[in-house]
Amino acid sequence: MEAKLVGLPKHEQSIASSFLGHGRASRAHAGGATDDTELGKKILATHESNERGFYVKPVLSVIDVIFNRASEDIFKFTQGSITQWDIAVADEKVFDLPTRVISAISLEMYSKCSAGVDVHNIVLEILRLVKHYSWEVKVALVLVSLMITFGKFRLVVQQYTTNPLPKAIALLKQLPEILEHLHDLKPTLDALFALIGEIIDTTKKLVEFYELPEIIAADANVPTVAYWSIRSIVVASTQMFALTGSLPIDLLTESWELSSLAHKLNNIKRLHLVELIERCLKIMQEKRDEEAFRELERIFTTPHLDNTRALATLFHYKDGQPALYDCYIKRKVATEEFSNKTVALLITDLDFNLQRGQEYKILERMYQQKKHSPTKMDSQYEIVWVPILDNWDEDKLNLFETLQKQMEWHSIDHPSVVSTVVKRYIKEKWNFKKKPMLVVIDKQGAIVHHDAINMICIWGSTAYPFTFNREKLLWEEMSWSVDLLIDNLEPNLNAWIQEGKHICLYGGEDMEWISDFTIAAKKVAREAGINLEMVYVGKTQTKENLVTTIIDTIQKENLSRTLDRNLISYFWLRLMKMLDSKRQLTKFDSTRYDHILEGITVILSYDSSDYSKGRWAVMSKDIGEMVRGKGTHMLKALTDHRLWKQRQQEIGFVPALDEYLKEYVQPLEPHHCTSLVLPSSAALPDVMKCCDCGRLMETYTLFRCCLE
Repeated sequence: MEAKLVGLPKHEQSIASSFLGHGRASRAHAGGATDDTELGKKILATHESNERGFYVKPVLSVIDVIFNRASEDIFKFTQGSITQWDIAVADEKVFDLPTRVISAISLEMYSKCSAGVDVHNIVLEILRLVKHYSWEVKVALVLVSLMITFGKFRLVVQQYTTNPLPKAIALLKQLPEILEHLHDLKPTLDALFALIGEIIDTTKKLVEFYELPEIIAADANVPTVAYWSIRSIVVASTQMFALTGSLPIDLLTESWELSSLAHKLNNIKRLHLVELIERCLKIMQEKRDEEAFRELERIFTTPHLDNTRALATLFHYKDGQPALYDCYIKRKVATEEFSNKTVALLITDLDFNLQRGQEYKILERMYQQKKHSPTKMDSQYEIVWVPILDNWDEDKLNLFETLQKQMEWHSIDHPSVVSTVVKRYIKEKWNFKKKPMLVVIDKQGAIVHHDAINMICIWGSTAYPFTFNREKLLWEEMSWSVDLLIDNLEPNLNAWIQEGKHICLYGGEDMEWISDFTIAAKKVAREAGINLEMVYVGKTQTKENLVTTIIDTIQKENLSRTLDRNLISYFWLRLMKMLDSKRQLTKFDSTRYDHILEGITVILSYDSSDYSKGRWAVMSKDIGEMVRGKGTHMLKALTDHRLWKQRQQEIGFVPALDEYLKEYVQPLEPHHCTSLVLPSSAALPDVMKCCDCGRLMETYTLFRCCLE
């Protein structure tokens, strides 16, 4: 759209020509380099005090209403709907503005722009008008002046064709030609709106900056940000004066120059405000997080009357809603409901659903027993599932909800109830990595066990109240015996012990050895005149179809009794949990020899070794007598029964067998490598001695995809 000065009075043509020159000069000035130090001194010289001011945020809310409504498609002359939010902002008096100052600012901008004064000097004059206000308030006051003009212009444009009043105003201001050619000005208007949006956002960042603690928010660049914000407002106001007929239309700036100014303001905002605010907020958040972390430490090391505070600190919504969920009856639960109970936190990641093996089934079975007998002493506990992930997305949330529906105990209501600080605490203080763990909090809010899964897998509900001291006490009551190994997995065990029978447990997957060994054992039992009961307990990590075949063959040929195929995996899991539990305990007393730990380690070594093919056996009588050995050694000793039969009559069957193995079989056998395969989730020892020769074993890492 070309400038038209024809018809203007002579003195008005002079003013317009002067401002056009000012426009060119200001564009050249904007593109040139300004001495930042000198500019900074001039800006600071305009500031005298912060004694006047007002709360800027409500003002910015009203400015948002004007901008958001006025920047809607200006080329659609429709009456926009008024939202309830617009009405609330318009009707409620939430602030008092210094209207005289705002009027003075508007007059200063208009008069100086009309006179062709340089933009830089206009900004300095405006800063002198607001010399007693803080920097964010200075910018807000100048912005209010712009938005009043901006809003008026938008009202006239919006209602020009439908409302006689704005049309009459437009006629008096000689606007019809401008309004009819708005489409030609679209690039300029788009750039102008973008610039105003950038000014508003920069003002918001200034306000956000001044809300930071004073000691953190000291920055010398704020006056520079204020200067460039006001400078941008002056340029935008010039455009509005031209669009509303107060100044010649020729003073409209090219769209690319407005975009360039918006880009410059954005860079200044980002460098001097956004990055600084982000750093400050990060420092403040880190400080708050560290304080919250220390508070967690204090809570779990300080005695309490109940566990309410401990649980509420671990799990909470900001609005105070119940943070836990009863998966069985499908309702939210407040942490206060657990105040008189022991609480076991089942901490896992979301891969837990893929690990639902014996551990999960043992917990389920124990919890079901608790629900059937809720008044029993060992039922006064609750399990709460706490999945820990660094990042949650929609798929993970869906999986969380799916798993939650399948459980009978409690869980967190939503992953958001576990804060970042609590996650850090769980990882650093409770050493959660990936392996599921069961952290136990007692009725007074103290951590009494950092992982009670081992003791529950070994003793079930007998382990209640699942404390570390209870675990130590249970082990003190145990001895290395067949009763410890097989417990109640064999229903006839107690009867056999009471009847004084000899009991043999054996394992492996070599069917030929199983046949030879059981036949030899039965023959020796007849020769020795002893009652012998034999139970096959399988092997770890054996293919299911092979286990089934072996059990079927043993039963068909009546070689011995066998554990139920569903209990074989539990037998080996329990043995592994015994090893874990014992190793955790020996960390606190490594000087004491542990006969049980040695026996468990030896059996697991027999089971793992390639040479022995998992073949092993133990013979026992009563509680105290037990002998163990590799499958080949035991078969050799039984085959040589005639050589130690006399000794058997002197000291008994089990002691004589043990003596013969140690003195005549094991020393004569060539040494073969012994291995012990432990899952990565186990409590891995720093060193391990060979159960055969006593030398330190080497450590290797084994990656296994599946049993096939």
